[in-house]
Amino acid sequence: MLGGKDSLLNKDDTGAGRPVPNVKALLPVLIFLVIYLGNGIYFEYISQISGKMGFYITSVVVSFGIALIVAFFQNRKLSFDEKISVCAKGIGDNNITIMLLIFLLAGAFGGLAGATGGASSTANMLLNIIPGNFAVLGLFIIACLISMAMGTSVGTITVLAPIALMVAKNGDLSIPMCAGSVIGGAMFGDNLSFISDTTIASTKTLGVEMKDKFITNIKMALPAAIVTVIILTAVSLRSDTSFSENYEFNFWLALPYFLVFVLALMGINVFLVLLIGIVMFLVFGLFFESITYASAFESMGTGTSSMFETMIVTILVASISSLIKEHGGFEAILQYIRNHFNDKRGGMFGIAILTSFMDVATANNTVAIVISAPIARDISREFGVSKKVTASLLDTCSCIMQGIIPYGAQLLVAASIMGISSISIVPWLFYPFVLAFFVGLAIIRAKG
Repeated sequence: MLGGKDSLLNKDDTGAGRPVPNVKALLPVLIFLVIYLGNGIYFEYISQISGKMGFYITSVVVSFGIALIVAFFQNRKLSFDEKISVCAKGIGDNNITIMLLIFLLAGAFGGLAGATGGASSTANMLLNIIPGNFAVLGLFIIACLISMAMGTSVGTITVLAPIALMVAKNGDLSIPMCAGSVIGGAMFGDNLSFISDTTIASTKTLGVEMKDKFITNIKMALPAAIVTVIILTAVSLRSDTSFSENYEFNFWLALPYFLVFVLALMGINVFLVLLIGIVMFLVFGLFFESITYASAFESMGTGTSSMFETMIVTILVASISSLIKEHGGFEAILQYIRNHFNDKRGGMFGIAILTSFMDVATANNTVAIVISAPIARDISREFGVSKKVTASLLDTCSCIMQGIIPYGAQLLVAASIMGISSISIVPWLFYPFVLAFFVGLAIIRAKG
């Protein structure tokens, strides 16, 4: 804690300092939800403005900015400089830094892929291979594999969203449905990947072996994926597509995508994968004259610029979360769970609700895990929940909510690339909703 403010601390059983539970510290979360979600729903469904999408009228950055201001006005026992230090520690977290760098590389990759025609060539190749009615199912399965290999849902969405857009347009399919399939598959892989930030965060904070968490996760994730495949198969069989027999494509312009897929499946670091993809698009794009030296840099600049909002949101969320934790908001949640649950199932349910709420509040599944883990560790000890189950719940529940909330990076990136509203994707997010059902079932069936 900062500034020696002993009055802000309680002592736990080990003597470590903790903030005094303070439910008022959660006010910034409520402020954000009212401003962003409230206005989004109002302008999207109640008072629509012609030519504008409701959730883009009220800026998510401005909404989080107002919430941060509210957080700064709370807790007068800390000076302004001390609160700045708290925010700086949150922003300086390794996971936050990694995410920001991935956003930049992913933006450059996506911008260059679109400018060279790589996305359209790859999409057309897939359309010539995949039966028209099963294109949406194919997108889901490919996203599952790529995300498991890359360990990042945002990176997977960045790679696949342009292809999904072309598949939707060329096959006369619902763009939100194709986006939902990609996001669902991306969250499946993010939840299970050994190199995912969420896996690393949930296992390291609980002291659990990755393989143990994976085995616990797969018992919920695999049945959910199978059900999703069945649903998408049924949707595919009912779809009426009108693909022509052949679509033109340039194999060499599509090759960088396939190489990225292969490298990702091999488990190569996501930074290296994206860098190789960028270099290959530059080489083939210049060789086939689909881009020029100038347009290449322009497209990469446009791509990285498209990620700026997401990056700013990440920084703001890290700051708000740090202040809420410092002011006792998260300790208030722990106190509530202690007062309302008294057995193993209750403890598991408390961990699930806690992690889900943190993700709704922070819009970042890795940050949600990092914040929730200390509280979840105490809950697991008090209620007899094993560490591997706790780690699994942290990872799975954060991925469920991150794959659903319309202001999270995953939906925002997909919506930005595909030119749709993030809220329009939500009804097509079959996998996250099915996974939530299986998590609930696992909690109900837990012994003790």
